[in-house]
Order: sequence, then C-alpha cells, then structure tokens
Amino acid sequence: MQNANEMNGASTVSLTEGVLTLGRLAAASRLRGGVGTLLHRPYWWNALPEEEAPAPLPKSIDVAVIGSGFTGLSAALTLLRRGRSVAILEAGRTGYGASTRNGGQVGSGNQKFRVKTLISLRGEKKAVALLKEGVAMLDYIERLVAEERISCHFRRSGRFRGAMRPEHYESMARDMEDLRAVAGVDSFMVPRAEQTKEIATDMFHGGSVLPHDASLHPGLYHAGLTRRVKEAGGVIADHCPATGIAPEADGFVINTPKGRLAAQNVIVATNGYTGHLESYLSQRMVTVESALLATAPMVQERIASLMPGERMYGNTSRVFSYFRAAPDEPRIVWGGRTGRLHGDGSISAYAHLARDLLKVFPSLSDVPVTHGWSGKIGYTFDELPHLGKTPAGIHFAMGYCGTGVSRSTYFGHKIALQLIGDPAGQTAFDDIVFPSHAFQPLAQVAVPVVETWYRVRDAANI
Repeated sequence: MQNANEMNGASTVSLTEGVLTLGRLAAASRLRGGVGTLLHRPYWWNALPEEEAPAPLPKSIDVAVIGSGFTGLSAALTLLRRGRSVAILEAGRTGYGASTRNGGQVGSGNQKFRVKTLISLRGEKKAVALLKEGVAMLDYIERLVAEERISCHFRRSGRFRGAMRPEHYESMARDMEDLRAVAGVDSFMVPRAEQTKEIATDMFHGGSVLPHDASLHPGLYHAGLTRRVKEAGGVIADHCPATGIAPEADGFVINTPKGRLAAQNVIVATNGYTGHLESYLSQRMVTVESALLATAPMVQERIASLMPGERMYGNTSRVFSYFRAAPDEPRIVWGGRTGRLHGDGSISAYAHLARDLLKVFPSLSDVPVTHGWSGKIGYTFDELPHLGKTPAGIHFAMGYCGTGVSRSTYFGHKIALQLIGDPAGQTAFDDIVFPSHAFQPLAQVAVPVVETWYRVRDAANI
C-alpha cells in the first residue's frame, strides 16, 4: 500500500523505460527484467480536489467520527443535518482509504449468499428482511446522490455476472428465480448463444443480469459527500489518526497526535482499516486486499464493441474478477484480489489481473496500462455487515465484505440515526450477533494461503 502523501504526487513502479501494455504486464512475473512503468495510485484520484490545509482539532464535539470513507461521511452528514456538531478524524488524507479505491460498482448487497443458503442460515423471515433491505440500500444511495446534487456519474447500469462453467449458469438461474420470488428483485438470464449482446467474449457460459444495480465514479462521489459535510459545518481533521478511545463519565476522550478530543459519542467507521484501534471490533474483522488496474484511454468504439451492455461486470470464480468501463474516459477498470503468497507490491503483483483480463478480452494485449492500486476490504466471520454499539458504548458500522459502496452509505446513515435515538435508524441487521473468532489472528495470516488454494481450484475447474 502507498503512503498517504502519494495522493499529492505521481508515485510510480518503474523497472525499465517503455510502455507497459497488458500483454507485457501479464508476462511480468515470468520476466527477469522490467516491463514498463505503472502509476501506483487509484485512477479515481485524478478527480479528487487538491488537498487543503488540515482543519484544527476542536477541544470538544457532539460526535467524533473515526474514518472519512463513505460510512463516516454519510454518518456525519446525517448528524449535521439534524443539528449535531461533528468532527471526522482521518489517519491520512480525506479519501485515502477503500472508499476511493473500489471499482464503483453499486449493488443491493445480495451477492454474498444464494437465497436458499441465506434462508437455511437465518430462517425465511430474516432472510427476506435482509434481502429487501439490500434493495433499500441501493435505493437510498440513489436518493442521496439526487438530493445532495452530487455529480458522480451515478447510473442504473445493471450488472452482468458471467458463468465460468455451465453448472454455474444453471445455479445462477435458480438463484435468480428465488431472489425474484422472495424479495421481488428483477433479473434475467443471458444464455451463451446470446451473451455477445452483453459482452464480447467466449470466456463465459452465459450469465445473469441484475438490471437495477448501479455504477458511479468513487472519487467524485467521495468528493461530493466531503463537500456537503464541510458546507454543513462538519470538521474533517486529516492526518489525525485516533490512537485510543477512553470512556469518561460524560462521553469519551479520543487521543490523537494533535491532542485530545472530548466527544459525547463516537462512531468508528474504519472497516478494513480498523487495525487495533478498538479490540472488540478488531477481534471480529479480517482484512482482505483487493487490487485494480486501469488501462490507458482507447477509442470509445473499441470499448463499446467489447461491452455493448454498458454494465458492471463480474464472474463466478471463487477468486472473482470485477470490471467496467470508466464513466469519464474510455478506459477499462479491472479488479480482483491481491492476497497471494508471492504478492510483494511490485509491478509483478498486478500481473495476474492482466492475465485475467486478457482471458476475457484477448484482443487488448496491445493496450497500455496506466494505473495499479490496492485497497483493504473488511470481512466478517459471518460475511454480513454489522452496525451497533460495543460493550464500551462506541457506535460502529463496518464489515461490508466487498460490497461496500451502497452498504457503507446506508449503514453510515442508519448508525447516525441510532446514535440520536431516531426510530428510523432501525434495520434488519440490528439483532444479528457480531461474531468473533478465537483464531482471528491466524485467520488474517491465512488469507493469502486460502486465496491461492481457491485460484488453484478455479484453474482446475474443481
């Protein structure tokens, strides 16, 4: 991962002079020499405003929000709109974390479990409530963007998920039927003979489409939320990490390198960047890294011929890929996991992404790659997001398990309402126990091992 100050300049990974194409990058781990230059920062950061002078840390505040991602900004905006004073503490620069490092795919949060699996785990009544609230999350972010007039290329683009094997297609078809019957979610299947209407590849055996899923530009969305928080009177203290939270009789004291902040309430909104800040939360989270590439701009017609459906895209591999056309320039943004045994942050750590992309679009081997980056995802042991209050009285919302754009925005809003005692803050997730695991530290270490094993099984069609 980069240092925080890299948002101010162009950090590069450069091994030799020359243009780095997808073909050269795909072969990087097999070459002894360098293969070109890669800008090691999120493409979305091109749209972020210049960094401002850090705001001074106040002595006291109604609510301290730790983390300036979508969760923290959404929570802060809700509180400010309801008359509370809010200070956001950010360890790096505003927008440094995963909220500006994702692929900009906005789903309903229904991708983690098949409907029948969720019913077997939670019971039909709870499963229905969770699935319907997933749809509500997607609707909420659309309303927020419209009401706050945030220009971020939000669009109900839909999502195509390609079946890696014929049996995956049949399984998806049954699950889409269940999703419609249980939660009223629209979808349709695209057989292999017709999939070129959606995507020009022979890689998949057909796929499913969720036509109401959406997309946005993460950098512009984050910048818009940040602007609205500041306009509403919120304080955002950049480069001011919370190093400890201590309860006191009338609230909490948060220790930072810039001094102590007294707050009546605290919201921890750090997700995959929580670290060891609060032991209750750190025992319940495992960090998984995701990595992305952005190609150089190409002729618009070339992208349109490859992705005529103009959707968000993914596949059914255990270690899945997700990809799209960038909304502001004719580039392809391609993502996948990074927790590999040999991933070391060098240019070769992105080679597997280029290989995966070229399996789907082999004609793009000559296209240059300009950006490569990674971000931390917060995973929970039950693969559900959680919000609530720790035994010490600290509010939290986190654990989005890789589907965080709509979940984080919605959960930030809801935890803010819960904090002020508004009944509208109630969710179907409130009574779900946030599980810990006795072997949490080992689970964190095992992430790259498990991922490598999954890749082997994907490659062998096991």
